[in-house]
Amino acid sequence: MDVGKNCKVGSLTGGRLRRGMFAVAGLLAMVFCGAVARADDSCKALYDALTKVVAVPVHIYTTTVAGYNKDVPTSSEMIYSGGPTGAIYVMAAGKWTRTKMTGADMMSKQEENRRAAKDTCHVVREEAVNGEAATVYSSHSDTEGSKVDSTVWISKSKGLPLKEDINMDVGGTAGMSHMSMRFEYVNVKPPAV
Repeated sequence: MDVGKNCKVGSLTGGRLRRGMFAVAGLLAMVFCGAVARADDSCKALYDALTKVVAVPVHIYTTTVAGYNKDVPTSSEMIYSGGPTGAIYVMAAGKWTRTKMTGADMMSKQEENRRAAKDTCHVVREEAVNGEAATVYSSHSDTEGSKVDSTVWISKSKGLPLKEDINMDVGGTAGMSHMSMRFEYVNVKPPAV
């Protein structure tokens, strides 16, 4: 599956699991390959946070509303065990699966896409998320085949994303999609697969 021009996630197969994995693979791509801005000073904290999230254990909860799923809200989860050799797990259709990607793969893909990106970002405001002070960033990406607008809440004390909203327009039958994510860093354990 290709998401945008420069972010290939890999092909997925198999009935109901395939439909669920489509959303999760898209999430992986958008969180780490899209919705990031070109390398200028205004994007440094956003880049650093999106790189750092791959290096630490994190549990990401996502709700997606998308044209490809008739705008029916769906939930998915991801767990990163952290570090360059850390495993990445996704839950789709009620089942946990370990992906073939590692933290190092994600970091490498981030760097590759940042070099090719022609996106923009800026600080929007300061705002707390569950009582934690955060800086809110907005980014916009126009790539061949998609437009992505993202809002990311970065913890002021930890430099990690706490929350992210992504709006993506890929046109055609897939159309518009909206993802809302929350990131949790406490008591993260790899699932039994």
